[in-house]
Amino acid sequence: MLAVDCGYWHLWRFNPAEEEAGQNGFHLDSKEPDWSKFQNFIMGEVRYNSLLKTFPEEAKELFAKTEQFAKLRYEGYKKLSEGK
Repeated sequence: MLAVDCGYWHLWRFNPAEEEAGQNGFHLDSKEPDWSKFQNFIMGEVRYNSLLKTFPEEAKELFAKTEQFAKLRYEGYKKLSEGK
């Protein structure tokens, strides 16, 4: 659940029957993430932590991009759920 709370992972569902009925079938179930927890979450993941130990400078840049892409993904899902 921490992955969802910090915005690393987003919960959504799609119902094609609603779309066929002319409604928006995409539903975003995740609430607005607490982005301040994002970096702490990925540091708890072995794959990210080992990258930081092996390539510290590159890792910092990649961690920032990972968060940026998670935010873009969330905004895209939000627009889909609003029917935009």
